[in-house]
Amino acid sequence: MNALNTWPVKDRPREKLLARGGHALTDAELLAVLLGTGQSGRCALTLAHDMIRALGSLSAVVTSTQDEFLSVRGIGATRYAQLQAAFEIIRRHLETPLRRNDVMSCAGDAKRYISAQLKDCSEEKFGMLLLDSQHQLIAFRIMFSGTINSAAVYPRELVRQVIADKAAAVILVHNHPSGVAEPSDADIRLTRDVTAALAMIDVSVLDHFIVGDVHVVSLAQRGLLS
Repeated sequence: MNALNTWPVKDRPREKLLARGGHALTDAELLAVLLGTGQSGRCALTLAHDMIRALGSLSAVVTSTQDEFLSVRGIGATRYAQLQAAFEIIRRHLETPLRRNDVMSCAGDAKRYISAQLKDCSEEKFGMLLLDSQHQLIAFRIMFSGTINSAAVYPRELVRQVIADKAAAVILVHNHPSGVAEPSDADIRLTRDVTAALAMIDVSVLDHFIVGDVHVVSLAQRGLLS
């Protein structure tokens, strides 16, 4: 493929982004802008297409390990570091509004944040948003990790962490690596077990979010907390 600088200006990914916005670019074009230049006779867009084809999707590029990343011809450690830095900037940007706002008046921020943290995980993870008496965020903690379809959760460990953080309320969160955010019977039973355990120390469970590929489901909105 010819070098990008020989293309019509309107078709070059960077110029296209500046003229029309990021939403107008394909996944490969966005990745090409981050890559900046190509390698070994391949322009940046060709290299981006090769990465997505080799790893499976843009999401897989974002979540790939260093070894998986470097398995793509033309991608070295420097490019891996550059792209990981860009992805981390995005994650931290999503975290910022959650840390400065009242979580319960900004449920959308909370959902976006936990989705950024959990939706691309290949294994199930269970965590908590720990809140003070004003429902301000104290911390977000991943408490348990498991397999592709389950994670063992121990309510006593959650109680111990809540006490250590001096939390007054929590929002439970976990992901479904399958991508489907619908709560299972086991999710509902676990929510009620944790709610009962935390009630013994006068701590409320305000919600339980389940993260999928596209949606974040709230058990409170479904009426499934109790």
